[in-house]
Amino acid sequence: MYLCYIDESGTPDLPGNTSHYVLAGISIPISHWKDCDTAINDIKAKYGIIDAEIHTAWALRRFQEQTVIQNFDQMNWNERRYEVERLRKEELLRLQKVNRSLYKQTKKNYKNTDSYKHLSYSERREMIIDVATCISKWGNARLFAECVDKIHFDPIRAQKTVDEQSFEQVVSRFEAYLQLISHSYEVPLYGLLIHDNNETVAKRHTELMKRFHERGTLWTEVNRIIETPLFVDSQLTGMIQIADLCAYALRRYLENQEDDLFDLVFARADRKGDTVVGVRHFTQPDCTCKICLSHRKQV
Repeated sequence: MYLCYIDESGTPDLPGNTSHYVLAGISIPISHWKDCDTAINDIKAKYGIIDAEIHTAWALRRFQEQTVIQNFDQMNWNERRYEVERLRKEELLRLQKVNRSLYKQTKKNYKNTDSYKHLSYSERREMIIDVATCISKWGNARLFAECVDKIHFDPIRAQKTVDEQSFEQVVSRFEAYLQLISHSYEVPLYGLLIHDNNETVAKRHTELMKRFHERGTLWTEVNRIIETPLFVDSQLTGMIQIADLCAYALRRYLENQEDDLFDLVFARADRKGDTVVGVRHFTQPDCTCKICLSHRKQV
């Protein structure tokens, strides 16, 4: 049995506030799940966030209040937490009186970054790099992803939404991988999709998966992926957080040419020989990004 954890980065809305939408799935054999989960928890413990969610985009934000605390880097974790929390309380009290809308957004931002407030920006980057390095060494893991450049996506021509195309592509590639590796065993191998929970996405992807089981995708019949996706709380499921990191790394590379995280997670992209078959960049035909160049290599 193989588990494929799925998460997204960017918005599928057209045009939305990101140029790309990425849906990524990281697959691991169930026999290696415990080792992978333990390795991630060890990294969390190292940075004092053992019970927290790793949400890469929030972890890599710059926390303005840290920049005004003198000698922040020389403080211990408890001192840092106290000073950051003090400044955040002051700011929320101020905003509550002068700008209710900004107060609500700032309160949300503080909640999403609360687990990392004791870590400096450089320490948070180091933590995310440590996780990505760990992923890069998982020899049995495979990365599947659809990265859509929304400038070049026409929903009328595609007859589907950005989100629907991305989900169909990830399902098709995971299914093809399961079919291929089943040839090496005496019994068929099966897979299960585990998705970050979102009420709207859950309904849509469940219906899509039912259709794929009945009719197949555009590319393949679906015989190896069982059930409809399981939708779980990313705060409670560590491996969903890994899919989040992978999706983030792919999108940031395509939008900002940031390749430190990308190079690490892309090492796990499913390949046939030297050709990347598990990750695609849907964009203009002459794109020369690392994904497109690897996708066009001859087997």
